[in-house]
Amino acid sequence: MMIQKMRIMAALLIVSAVFVATPSFASAAFGDRTMQKGSSGEDVKELQDYLMTKGMFPYHTATGYFGSITENSVAAFQESRNLQVDGLAGSETKQAIQVLRRGDIGKQVIHIQSQLQKAGYDGQVDGIYGSGTVATIEQFQRNKGLTADGIAGPATRRALDQIASPDSAAGKEITVESTAYTADCTGCSGVTKMGIDLEKYPDAKVIAVDPDQIPLGSIVEVEGYGTAIAADIGGDIDHNRIDVFIPSQQDALNWGRKDVTVRVIE
Repeated sequence: MMIQKMRIMAALLIVSAVFVATPSFASAAFGDRTMQKGSSGEDVKELQDYLMTKGMFPYHTATGYFGSITENSVAAFQESRNLQVDGLAGSETKQAIQVLRRGDIGKQVIHIQSQLQKAGYDGQVDGIYGSGTVATIEQFQRNKGLTADGIAGPATRRALDQIASPDSAAGKEITVESTAYTADCTGCSGVTKMGIDLEKYPDAKVIAVDPDQIPLGSIVEVEGYGTAIAADIGGDIDHNRIDVFIPSQQDALNWGRKDVTVRVIE
């Protein structure tokens, strides 16, 4: 009986040690499995969100299915970070992709910006990891005794997780003035701020926004247009104004200029 109790105690200690050693910044949705072509689920969807944040997922929405587009995007990310280029999302790739830095855009950036606000730090929740976010992260890192490099790596994200849960702009509803644009308009590159090629994906539901009003990377419901991603910006798109992407020039002209209600879903 004494030997059995000792074995149980030893097993509990091992489990406890494993739990403590697990990095808290890593998303639970990612889990432990290696994602590869043919995989599907919430972990794949989150992987695609991170790839969009890095500007390396050219499709207009996270699908939750790991196909050729995701495989090529993972390989491109691996090459950019000098990792083994195999198109597989294993532990090393998943760890690296969760590190946020200057130039990243989208929902994952929204999460840390909202955490910083909850922790009492000034700064916009706009989905853009620019100089302002870098400076705020550096201030947070100095206050926590971390290396002040402005990069949201494992230690910084663990510290943020201990203070506040990630959040989004979900639930916000505003009335905006809307116009429409096409991929081949004058001065347009056909590629959105988040890297979506609108000529390659003409079925994309995309809107251009003022990030101070609707953070880049937000999924929104637009009256008369449908569910879209806030993936673009424009020189004259400010305050309560949006541009909706419509592939046909005639249909874009028919949209005209009108007030619509926009609700942020996530």
